[in-house]
This record gives sequence, C-alpha cells and structure tokens, in this order.
Amino acid sequence: MKKLLPATLLLVALSAQADSYRLPKNPAFEEECASCHMAFPPQMLHADSWRAMMGDLPRHFGSDASLDEKRRVAITDFLVANANGRKTGTTRDAAGKPLLRITETERFKRKHREIAAATFRRASIKSPANCTACHRQAAAGDYSERSINIPK
Repeated sequence: MKKLLPATLLLVALSAQADSYRLPKNPAFEEECASCHMAFPPQMLHADSWRAMMGDLPRHFGSDASLDEKRRVAITDFLVANANGRKTGTTRDAAGKPLLRITETERFKRKHREIAAATFRRASIKSPANCTACHRQAAAGDYSERSINIPK
C-alpha cells in the first residue's frame, strides 16, 4: 500500500501535466494571432502544420491574415521551435497534407469524443475552436478537466 500511493500521485500529476501547455512568450505572436482569436499553444500542432499554416496567411481559414515577410518568418520560427506533434497524434490528413486545425488532431478528437456536435454549435460556444468557451483557463495553457465549464 505504501508503494502504491506515490505511484498513484505520480500518475495524477502526469495526467494533469498532459493537459497543460507551457506558453512561451512572444510579443509578435501574441499581438498578431491573439488579435483575432486565442493565441493557441504552439505545442498543439506539429511544426509542419505551423509551416503550412503560416505559408498561406492570405487564406487563413477564410480571412486574410497576411503579415509582412519579416514578421511572418519570425512568428513561423517561433511556432516551429515550440511545436510538439507528439501530443497531437497523427499530423497529416489522408492525402498526406499537414493538419491545419487543432480540432482535426487525434488528441482533440479523443479528448472531445463525448461532446455532441450540437454542443459546439451553441451560441455560447460557436465552434470547437473556441477553447476558452469551455476551458476557462485555456489562455493560461490549462486544459485540465478541473477547469472545464461547458456553457448552456
């Protein structure tokens, strides 16, 4: 029993850490990306995904998010340096193209498998990409279950 307690505590700590992301500071990333949506933790996508996304900013999910080349390269370098495909699972679609949406990753799908599609369409949520609607501490990198509050 004495040996079981430390092992259990370690598993709980690792589980909580698995749902937390370190949010490295980068003023350009925060200024540009967070001006339209939450600045998603770079670790949520693979480096290839960030390169592909940042390489097509004029068509960024239906919006023109173009940046001057120097700023685009600097933000891309930051995202690539801090990316982490290990947490996401498969990082390419069936055609071999890098996934561009966090909501398309295996990790996202696994973590949200019990959430009905209609829940994401609620006016209070709007989209699966609106992490802060349910994960109240998402902007701080905390996606743990203890910080979830699904709005009506």
